[in-house]
Amino acid sequence: MPGSPVIPCLRYADAPAAIDFLCAAFGFERHAVYPDDFDNSIIHHAQLVLGEGMVMLGSVKDMEGESLYTWSTVRDLGGITACVYMVVTDVDAHCLHARNEGAVVVDEPHDNPGYPGRGYTALDPEGNVWSFGSYDPWEPIPEDGD
Repeated sequence: MPGSPVIPCLRYADAPAAIDFLCAAFGFERHAVYPDDFDNSIIHHAQLVLGEGMVMLGSVKDMEGESLYTWSTVRDLGGITACVYMVVTDVDAHCLHARNEGAVVVDEPHDNPGYPGRGYTALDPEGNVWSFGSYDPWEPIPEDGD
C-alpha cells in the first residue's frame, strides 16, 4: 500500500473551490473526484494526493441528511479540532508557492525546536490549518552522538 493508512477527511462549504486551492497552493493532485450528477457544486467524495500522502474531502451539503454524526466546517465551529501535517522536501519554496497562490501563512518557515527539520503553517480559504515540514515522523531520529 503506498502512503500512510491514516488519511485525514475534511468537509468544505465550497468543495470544488477547496480542491482547486489545495492543488494550486499546496501541490496536491486530483486522484479521484466525484461530483453530484445534477449539482457540480456538491462533491460527494474526492481524494487528493501529495507525495505518499492523501486527504479525502467532500461537501458539507452532501451530509445534510446524515444522522449518525454531523459534519461541520471550521468557520461553523468557530475554531479547529485538528490540523493536517504533510511532509515536503523544500519548506521555504513550498511556503512561497502557497503564499503566492493565496494561502494565509500563520507561522513562517522555521527550524523545528527540539527535533530535525523545518516547518510552516498556513490556512486554506475555509480556515483549515495545514502544517508542512521537512521532518518525517516515519524516519528514526538519530540519537546524540550518531
